[in-house]
Amino acid sequence: MNQHPKPLGGRADWVEADRLRLLHPQHHPSDHRDPTLWAAGEGPYLIDHRGRRYFDGLSSMWNVHLGHGQTELVEAAAAQMRTLAYATCYAGATHRPAIELAERLAEVVYPAIQAFYFTSGGSEATDSSIRTARYFWRAQGKPGKSKIIARALSYHGSTMGASSATGVEEFSQPFGPRLPGFLHIGSPDPYRFPVPDDGRSQGEAAADALEEAILREGAGTVAAFIAEPVQGGGGGVIVPQNDYFRRIRKICDRHDVLLISDDVITGFGRSGRWFGLEHWGVEPDIVQFAKGITSGYFPLGGIGVSARIKQVLDEAPPAQRWWHGYTNAAHPVACAVALATLRLMRRDDLVARAKSLGERLLGRLKSNLSDHRHVGDIRGLGLLAGVELVADRASKTPFPASADVAGKLRAELMKRGLCTRVLPDIICLAPPLISSEQQIDFVADAVAEAIDSLFA
Repeated sequence: MNQHPKPLGGRADWVEADRLRLLHPQHHPSDHRDPTLWAAGEGPYLIDHRGRRYFDGLSSMWNVHLGHGQTELVEAAAAQMRTLAYATCYAGATHRPAIELAERLAEVVYPAIQAFYFTSGGSEATDSSIRTARYFWRAQGKPGKSKIIARALSYHGSTMGASSATGVEEFSQPFGPRLPGFLHIGSPDPYRFPVPDDGRSQGEAAADALEEAILREGAGTVAAFIAEPVQGGGGGVIVPQNDYFRRIRKICDRHDVLLISDDVITGFGRSGRWFGLEHWGVEPDIVQFAKGITSGYFPLGGIGVSARIKQVLDEAPPAQRWWHGYTNAAHPVACAVALATLRLMRRDDLVARAKSLGERLLGRLKSNLSDHRHVGDIRGLGLLAGVELVADRASKTPFPASADVAGKLRAELMKRGLCTRVLPDIICLAPPLISSEQQIDFVADAVAEAIDSLFA
């Protein structure tokens, strides 16, 4: 029988309880020997238990677009809780926050998207996209069209379906094989994708890998291609070539394959547009979203589908309906917080602000670091940026894992008051959209100082 827990006093007690009671995302106890204990947030800053402030360089998990302490979001949640804390939207029921949110989303999302389904987060959104794509074809008498093509270095979530689509081996290998029916093509990474010698552009060649996979598998077996406009959590902010997604759209159309845009990170202004594929004038058949829709203040995600898909769902016989749902789908409090988030973003023109601040961030990073002997690539789009370090610039050779470059860089950044994510050898940056120009300069300068210190 478990012992009655003792009262928690100082930091040591909290850390001991953490080690005993919590399983963390991507859990390993070595990461929590001396964890940062967050106590508060204020604007673009996180504050630890000692009161030290750190600039929130990744908007926590790419999601706190509006920073911490936005009272309008808190008040929206409280007002909704007082009015209607929870109600289902299962068949035969609905509520006004969900309806209004769908209306407001239709004003800012890709024009091709007509209807929405709301989840609790991005992983559920990925599973909803996959199930919807497969349902769409089965409902039209094409059950063989069930395979999902994704990309290496993609990250689509941690549920079984989402992790099967994810193209980072570490997220799948410890749990056994991926679900059947998932396959991957290469990332278009402009820094590492080979330059073709046949007259095609790099982007065209990267996109053609999709067509080769469809032809190899047979178009009659492929339901959808899922891709992030910018590969964030798995790839380290990989921005594709300008002609890549335009060719992808043509390939999907040619072979009757649905295009799913995973805008979980790139949605709601993060890239300097409302949604990521807008940069290349491309529209998906399904869009999935989460993170910034509530600025992280309440769990919410979802998918949007085109009129073509909506029609198939609407015209199915009742017994063969789209049997898909979650308890917290279209949670009224989440929808109310999302509505408040969208109001603030439009009021303060934060999408345009993300574009201008992102240009400033990328420019200052390049000015500071372009000539550094261990900086291989500096890339970004809107308020998304990545700095990739290499052991040798000429060969683009990564550092060995034993060098622990990521761990050392994190420590150097934290010393300078910047908290962000470092993938192996890649510093990822996604500051809040409400950041000031001076704060953006601080981020770029702190990154440069940390790299200089590490390789001094």
